Amino acid sequence: MVILAAALCLAWFSAEISDPDFWWHLKTGQYILEKRALPVPDPFNFTTARAATTYAGEELTRHFNLTHEWLAQLALYAVYRVGGFPGVVLLRATLLAALCGLVGLVVHRRCGSLYWAAAAALATATIAIPFAVDRPFLITFLMLAATIAILEFQWTVWILPATFLTWANCHGGYFLGWVVLGAYSAEALWLYLRAQPLPHSRRLWIVSALSFLASGINPNGFRIPQILMYYRSSYLNSRLLEWARPVWWRPGEFTILLFAAGALLLLARRKVRPSDWLLFFAFSVAALSAQRNTILIGILAPIMIASYFPWRGRWGTGVPVLLCLILAGAGISATNGHYFQLRAAEWRYPSGAADFLLAHHIPGPIFNTYEYGGYLIWRLWPEYRVFIDGRALSESVFTDYGRILYNHDESGGKSAQELLDQYGIQTIVMNTMEYNGGLIYLLAPALADPAEKTWKLIYSDPAAIVLMRRPPPGIPALDSLGVLEHMEAECSLHLEHQPQLGRCAKALAQVFVRVGDLRRTRYWLGVYLDHPHGPDPQAEEQYQQLIRGGH
Repeated sequence: MVILAAALCLAWFSAEISDPDFWWHLKTGQYILEKRALPVPDPFNFTTARAATTYAGEELTRHFNLTHEWLAQLALYAVYRVGGFPGVVLLRATLLAALCGLVGLVVHRRCGSLYWAAAAALATATIAIPFAVDRPFLITFLMLAATIAILEFQWTVWILPATFLTWANCHGGYFLGWVVLGAYSAEALWLYLRAQPLPHSRRLWIVSALSFLASGINPNGFRIPQILMYYRSSYLNSRLLEWARPVWWRPGEFTILLFAAGALLLLARRKVRPSDWLLFFAFSVAALSAQRNTILIGILAPIMIASYFPWRGRWGTGVPVLLCLILAGAGISATNGHYFQLRAAEWRYPSGAADFLLAHHIPGPIFNTYEYGGYLIWRLWPEYRVFIDGRALSESVFTDYGRILYNHDESGGKSAQELLDQYGIQTIVMNTMEYNGGLIYLLAPALADPAEKTWKLIYSDPAAIVLMRRPPPGIPALDSLGVLEHMEAECSLHLEHQPQLGRCAKALAQVFVRVGDLRRTRYWLGVYLDHPHGPDPQAEEQYQQLIRGGH
């Protein structure tokens, strides 16, 4: 059962590489290895150096974003050099499976039950699946669980300073380790003052102090609390989905674990350890403040549930049976083809456009979409530098980017074309829509207007379009209406791979309503209605009206 549970975790975490930030992490690791230096000032983005400072501390935050993950980025690139994309996928799966294993180990230490340990590990896995992406924050998840496990077992406590030294140079989440050290140290102090001292209290306090000091040996010292304050006040971060608050009232794995753990702590309040109260409070506050922190409940709640479940002994046969059913069901679902995808999802990215730019020496500077920035850094640097990418380095550039992308032309502000002129943009490389929300990047249909004379379409495939002001000799300009054809091909490509994200089809239907093409409007409304979607009587009525009208 343990072997099957471990194999299942590895399978759950081994989907293809799809996170857009993976590419700039990989390129940064290559840069550090080849240049023997941290990427400061920013070598990949031409707008960073000229960006205005919009709030106090932005320069400090920028330096942090460029440097705080250097060791993890270097390790990621080293794994890629040795094992390619399969090596990266297996590294990610191994780190997350080890995280689940550590949660199970802590539960086994507390409960002495292999079945409860396996159940806790699988519960953690259900929360960790959305975090199965190739980013340095995986190190924080693993190190956090390792710190809890080390403090539970105690005999390995002296490795914590080295753990924190490594952690602080891999990801800024090492401050969560301070929370864990503080909770266990406070528990030891509480028992000491109550004349019930733990035999290892002094050792725990000494190791905690050494670990805290060791974590300050990193490119940003002890500035992480200050950086977090800047993060919370940043407009740019407020626009990123991962920093949004989770919907805590909607039933799901996160809410079930959160409320179950909270209820059991209250039920068993007289015997709950002080460290458990402190950690649950701290991790709950963090998890409810941002979606990216919900994994904290995935790590802690299974431990709390297993530790304080009042009828644990009566479930002696029920838990094994439940685990067998879970493993059997998961084994059946493994046939869906989403496990052990030892590759990168390059279909999502502008590989053809990057080849085109390099082959034809298309002049820059380039304007690119946010989600393509990381991939273009990986493929095009040092020949090209990007306009924007996922490192979130400049508030002012992000604001200008939004005005360009959505073709804003409001009084009192510069138009999209004026901003493109201001940045000296010669070439545009972009996709045309955001799939989770079904938003069209309005710059694209504006460029498809036959009246548009500044920009010429020179390249199109289902992943990206390339436009230039003045195409060089030998590169013919394509029909500007090809932008609309690209938008259709782009949506079709994503629906082929991600049929659950059907809102792009509805957005396309609205585009074709505006241009007066009712035949294509009906087609894309039909595509939208044929894919998974919530109740949408307005779309269904519009579709029926188009059918009745003979379109």
